[in-house]
This record gives sequence, C-alpha cells and structure tokens, in this order.
Amino acid sequence: MKAQLRRYALFALVVVADLLLYLQHPARGEQAIRSALDYLVEMLLFIPPIFVLVGLLDVWVPRQIVEKNVGPDSGVRGVVISILVATAAAGPLYAGFPVADALLRKGCRLANAVIFLGTWATIKIPMLMMEVKFVGLPFALLRLALTLPAIIATGYLMEMILKVGETGRFAQGAGEKNY
Repeated sequence: MKAQLRRYALFALVVVADLLLYLQHPARGEQAIRSALDYLVEMLLFIPPIFVLVGLLDVWVPRQIVEKNVGPDSGVRGVVISILVATAAAGPLYAGFPVADALLRKGCRLANAVIFLGTWATIKIPMLMMEVKFVGLPFALLRLALTLPAIIATGYLMEMILKVGETGRFAQGAGEKNY
C-alpha cells in the first residue's frame, strides 16, 4: 500500500495543486485543469500504439541484433544507428522512453539509449526541414553541429555517472532497474 501511494505521489500532488489553484484563482485553476486533461488525452492517444510497437520490437528483434548494433561493443556504429533511428522517429518525446527502455532490456548500451532520446527530442527530419525553411540552412546546420556533439557527450557522461560496468548494464542499487 505504501509503495502504491509513493508511486502515485506526484500525480496526487498535481491534482491537489490544481484544486487549490482552482479554489484560489478559479480562472487559472480551470485553465490548469483543462491543460492537464488535454495532456492526459494526448498521452492516452499516443501511448497504446507505442506499447504495441515496443511489444513488436520485443518479439521480432532478437537480443543479439540489438547488442551487435547498439550494444556495449558497438562503438561509433552504435552512436550513428541511435542518431539515425531517432531522427526518423515520430511522436512526442515521452513516446521515446518506452522504446529506449525496450532497447536497454535488449542489451543496448546506456550511452546509445541516451543519445537516442536526446536525438529524438532535438533532431527529427520534419523539424530540420521546417527549421531550414524558416530560419535558413546556415542556422540549421550550425544548430545541428552544436547539438550532436552535446547529445553524444551527454550519453557518455550519463553512462559514466551511473557507473555502468563493462557489460553495459547498470550497477544494481536500491530502487534501480537491473537491465
């Protein structure tokens, strides 16, 4: 019971905050509640198809393929594959987390999963095309040249900070998943 309460504590805190805001400032509270409900509906529309795709990834893609291409020994190839797959991805960033989780469970290196998520968040083909159209090719290329190294560095830094061992798996600690 205590674990369930802790699991939903943030959700409960948001609900209480929205209700308190509604009581103090009804117009702002109504706007906050409407925004939260819109976000919930958006998530309910995106998450089920993502979980279906993650299930298919789990069943159709053998662990050996993931380990070979984006696993601990994949090197530069793993970084490039993580970037290319994420640039072609569609949907909001929160849809990428279940995909990254599935990749980690299949043997993906943590750095490559972080690179995948960072690329998903900042570099998508449709976004690049819109960027070129509205702010020009030089700006888009400069942003890309600055963003990519930062994403790659973040992936490796996260891996170092989280003390991932030779196997590419998290060091198991209190409350951590052991991929």
